[in-house]
Amino acid sequence: MSELSPHAQELAAYARLVRRRVAIVAGLGALMLVALLFDIATGPSNLPLGDVVTGILHPAALDAPARVIIWDVRLPYALMAVLVGAALALAGAEMQTILNNPLASPFTLGVSSAASFGAALALVLGVGLPLLPADWNLPAFAFLFAFGSVLLLQSLAGLRGTGVETLVLFGIALVFTFNALVALVQFVASQEALQQLVFWSMGSLSRASWGKLGVLGLVTLAVVPFSLKASWRMTALRLGEDRARSFGISVARLRFFSLLRVSLLAATSVAFVGTIGFIGLVAPHIARLLVGEDHRFFLPASMLAGAVIMSLASVASKTLVPGALLPVGIVTALIGVPFFMALIFSRRERL
Repeated sequence: MSELSPHAQELAAYARLVRRRVAIVAGLGALMLVALLFDIATGPSNLPLGDVVTGILHPAALDAPARVIIWDVRLPYALMAVLVGAALALAGAEMQTILNNPLASPFTLGVSSAASFGAALALVLGVGLPLLPADWNLPAFAFLFAFGSVLLLQSLAGLRGTGVETLVLFGIALVFTFNALVALVQFVASQEALQQLVFWSMGSLSRASWGKLGVLGLVTLAVVPFSLKASWRMTALRLGEDRARSFGISVARLRFFSLLRVSLLAATSVAFVGTIGFIGLVAPHIARLLVGEDHRFFLPASMLAGAVIMSLASVASKTLVPGALLPVGIVTALIGVPFFMALIFSRRERL
């Protein structure tokens, strides 16, 4: 047999690389399913994994208490963890790409601080929207302020001569501004309202319900196809703005619609579960280490990595302190800080 030409060798090597990345994404998907099952099985009434699978596939095969635990309590909680992790990770992945900043995430640019201010207004001042059920006022106000903060970033991005550095600095300014406003609202709040606000700001999945899960699921399903459609343009953007423009890509338009997707994902997630940090920061770095910068694989891998981290954090929140359910935002911070430091030092060793 004659040896392959250099071009054929390159094609074969690329095909192997694609197969490897597909296998990694598939492996992350399988790991997510395992973590989801463990999350459903974990709790005050521990359930065998076999009963969990049976209860999901054939609910009638279990007794009534087990069905209630799985379908009314555990499953919405666990699915909310998966969706929130995937949404925040996708938002962080897109934001790191369009801003060319490895530390960018929805929470470093003021989204969570704006949502906290909206939640503070709903809890402390008791304001609400007309024709909206009372228990939806808090997520509605959190969403409106989080969405508004990213709209401010978008309006700034549309100004001529505005670079990514200006957007990052403006986002940091929003963080301090909304944190100050939240502190002001806390200062005048009653003891009961202050306690509720502090608990909300810790991030918790305990408020999950099928209705809220449906809203977040619809938003995520609506956004993901547009993110994947823009994957090749975002991959080109990683080569530099000038190179992306040479391919006929409108960088300003790409950044605008990416920020719009980020705002929808982050604002909806924060509105329902409160402030949960580090998912949008750590998950994209894990995906980047596993599959590289090709956004056809990087974006799905980021979503799956975020879902796995959130599911494992949910399991840890129910097991770290026996008899207590910790806010999952505390767990993600405890896990995220050392893990992110390990990523930083491992990257330094490779340089």
